[in-house]
Amino acid sequence: MTVSQRRHRIATIPGDGIGHEVIAAGQEVLEAVARRFDFVLDWTEFDWSCNRFEKTGQMMPDDGISTVREFDGIYLGAVGWPTVPDHESLWGLLIPLRRELDLYANVRPVKLFEGVKCPLAGRTPEDIDFVVVRENVEGEYSKIGGRLYEGTPHEAANQVAMFTRHGTDRIMDVAFDIAKERRKHVTSATKSNGIVHTMPFWDERFEAAQERHPGIDTSVYHIDILTAHFVLNPDRFDVVVASNLFGDILSDLGPAVAGSIGIAPSANLNPARTGPSMFEPVHGSAPDIAGQGIANPAAAVWAGAMMLDHLGEGDAAEALVNAMAATLANEDTRTADLQGSANTKTAVEAMLSALG
Repeated sequence: MTVSQRRHRIATIPGDGIGHEVIAAGQEVLEAVARRFDFVLDWTEFDWSCNRFEKTGQMMPDDGISTVREFDGIYLGAVGWPTVPDHESLWGLLIPLRRELDLYANVRPVKLFEGVKCPLAGRTPEDIDFVVVRENVEGEYSKIGGRLYEGTPHEAANQVAMFTRHGTDRIMDVAFDIAKERRKHVTSATKSNGIVHTMPFWDERFEAAQERHPGIDTSVYHIDILTAHFVLNPDRFDVVVASNLFGDILSDLGPAVAGSIGIAPSANLNPARTGPSMFEPVHGSAPDIAGQGIANPAAAVWAGAMMLDHLGEGDAAEALVNAMAATLANEDTRTADLQGSANTKTAVEAMLSALG
């Protein structure tokens, strides 16, 4: 390594199932692009997973947050396994990382690539290219609430959605800032006709965000009809901003409209950069195909490109996405979930070749 080379310290958490396969694949491609653009990635792997939970009762150790706080980025595979309840795996790892590291902006690009079959008739890559910006640390995913009279006929469950002005304003600012670099349009997802307190508040803060960001066109849709327009009119959208729950739903529907959740990446961002941001594919641990060597590495590679871009390696990130796109365009280098004939290894080899 030369003195002038840039160095980035990355914590890797392969997690469960195919997480191990796609993170290893992503690291191989990221290493290649780092050599090409003359920077260094220092990897440190952590075994935080459902497997660890079954052995120790914890998804990660007590000092897990403070440990990863010292890194420049976090590269996460997938979390979840059939033998561990989902609320244990999610609230034991992913949600604490998001909240304690203040990863409040979940940014999920949606794009139809050449060669990928779109489930919507007649749509082309020019029609589907937008970003879902999801509020990531409050909203409907609150711990406020509880259960009463469990096991009796009077059993009741209560869950409180928490929306703060601080949290709502800052996620909308992220969405508007992204739109300024794209096609200058932001859509807000709401449900103020049915949810009487939080969603009118959300609408008010969206109006305030419009005033803070002049020159950006806007639209507002109720979440039910918005899901219909994702299918019927995906070309309408540029940047979509949504609460935690609505954003979670929309950011899975979007990739499905674009052909496969198997290529969908995610950035959990701390825009203030007071700690590392976290980057992950969102396809899940896929226990049904784990260990078979057929997992699609595209989402992990795209997530890795988002990580490089966040770290200031924009040219490398662009090269990585172009290499991924080149492999998706060819049936021989696409994996089976995209009607291709490649496995994980051959898809990675094709990306490496495309990188030159």
